[in-house]
Amino acid sequence: METQMEPTEDSSPHSERTAQADEALNPEVIPSTEEMLQQAERKAQEHYDAWMYAKAECENIRRRAQEDITKARKMAVEHFSSEMLMVKDSLEAGLAVEIATVESFKSGMELTLKQLNTVFSKFNIKEINPVGEKFDANWHQAISMIESEQEANTVVSVMQKGYQLHDRVLRPALVMVAKAKS
Repeated sequence: METQMEPTEDSSPHSERTAQADEALNPEVIPSTEEMLQQAERKAQEHYDAWMYAKAECENIRRRAQEDITKARKMAVEHFSSEMLMVKDSLEAGLAVEIATVESFKSGMELTLKQLNTVFSKFNIKEINPVGEKFDANWHQAISMIESEQEANTVVSVMQKGYQLHDRVLRPALVMVAKAKS
């Protein structure tokens, strides 16, 4: 016995409303392939634009940093140079003296050397004068070995002082080193 249900006036509008409500709550409407492609292209373009912006920003940062380094070097040299001009002025003033004695030249040179040492101190340039110290190839350059009463590999004499800037060797000291007794 089959009973067929016929829609009644009450049940028909209710079922239509339920179907419409389901669609409104559950919009599983699949976008067309063209819409999906356009959306993917927009996102790809957004990502590309963001990447290009970041790349350009990195290049600008690198360029600005390079310019800052160049300016810092110029300014450091400028400051050192202005200090050295005073030493040069003192040397020229000493040479300009018309009636000079050996003592006045010596006195002028001592004052100029004092000025130069002040500039070196200001810029953290230190002398390397290793007489009596153990030979260290990082700070000294041996030009010969001589027999001496001192312990082997000890600096016996300094032919030319070395200089360091902070903890870096500007010029190693040229030294003579004691050789081992035979």
